Amino acid sequence: MTGIDILMVVLRVAFAIFVPLTFIVIFVWMERRGASFIQDRIGPNRANVGGFTLGGLVQPVADAVKLIFKEDLTPSHIKNKIYFMVAPALVFCVALLTFAVIPFADDITIGETTYMMQGIPTDVGILWFLGIAGFAVYGVIIAGWSSHNKFSMLGGLRATAQVVSFEIPLALAVIALLGVYGSIHLGDMVRYQGELLWGFIPAWGIILQPVGFVLFFITAVAEANRTPFDIAEGESEIVAGYFTEYSSMKFALFFMGEYVAMFVSSAIIVTLYLGGYHIPWLNTETLRENATLVAQTLLVLVPLFFGMFILWMRKNSRSHYDRPNDPRVREANVLTVVFIALAVVINLVLLLALSGGLGEMGAQILTMIIQIVVFIMKVFLVGFLYVWIRWTLPRFRYDTLQMLCWKVLLPIALVNILVTAVVVLSLQ
Repeated sequence: MTGIDILMVVLRVAFAIFVPLTFIVIFVWMERRGASFIQDRIGPNRANVGGFTLGGLVQPVADAVKLIFKEDLTPSHIKNKIYFMVAPALVFCVALLTFAVIPFADDITIGETTYMMQGIPTDVGILWFLGIAGFAVYGVIIAGWSSHNKFSMLGGLRATAQVVSFEIPLALAVIALLGVYGSIHLGDMVRYQGELLWGFIPAWGIILQPVGFVLFFITAVAEANRTPFDIAEGESEIVAGYFTEYSSMKFALFFMGEYVAMFVSSAIIVTLYLGGYHIPWLNTETLRENATLVAQTLLVLVPLFFGMFILWMRKNSRSHYDRPNDPRVREANVLTVVFIALAVVINLVLLLALSGGLGEMGAQILTMIIQIVVFIMKVFLVGFLYVWIRWTLPRFRYDTLQMLCWKVLLPIALVNILVTAVVVLSLQ
């Protein structure tokens, strides 16, 4: 392997590992801020480092430190301690592995070698996601069984029935989508969505398969055990379900696994139905061919974006009453300088690139950065939908949940496959 090959491997693997881990903090913060907004309350604003709360982002860090140093207890009645310890790690690792094949930018060609922008460059595509994601339920089952607790066992059984049930309409929604894209490779699916229908409508999966999108989104929420499908850990019914007996970092791994699964579910929804890393009407070829114009446009948009964000931040970083030496005002002043410096650095880099001429390699790198930012923004917005649903809808009863799957989603998924097949064959 050449030096470039090693560098590309390191960059792809680092992105596939550290971005989901970073989004644990972001999604926990978004969960709390979203819940407080929906419930008309303040939310986290006390945990700080040197007076800096970062809008509540320090709170998840404080929680992580607390869980790391919290005493780890293993109940004495547990007979299978190895399985008890392996279960949370299995849930977390499986959730992390499912992101490995999701493309976060289009392929880059350096010399005669083309590099796929995903953690594991494989052609297995969506089959990897379906196959690996199903292993997460084993961690839940093992946790419930090894805990030797009736509430934990009930949570494990509930999770098993739920995952097995909802995987069927999820897979059927994917089958209908494969009939449209004609490939199981996620990169091919995203590139297909970069095209235009009739010359002006983006060929996104949500437009080609609106029913499939609704089916996939509902089942993805159920697979992630998120409210209203959180019967496996229903606090009002079975204490905390399969992780009732867990504490410290073992509990944290379950907690982190849920948010990584939420991130991965959002990422796969973006990849299959929301254009992936594409901007509407600006596919990879368009961005690379007009890289100079794109860079010049960013010279204007970057300061404008940071300016609007700074104004919003300063407006919302002060108390509603007179408060001498308000620490939030001091924090806003410091962050204003930081964001202005960041905007200046970005613009200087763009100016240097334009002055020397972007060239083919520069156009590819600029396009990759833009696509990564777009991909992450889309994942963030889909993640907010998860939060919105959690703090809006109540938990389903077990019988209602199963009825939704077998009597509603499954028939709709089968009809969707039939209609899709008829349309695709008639257009060939």
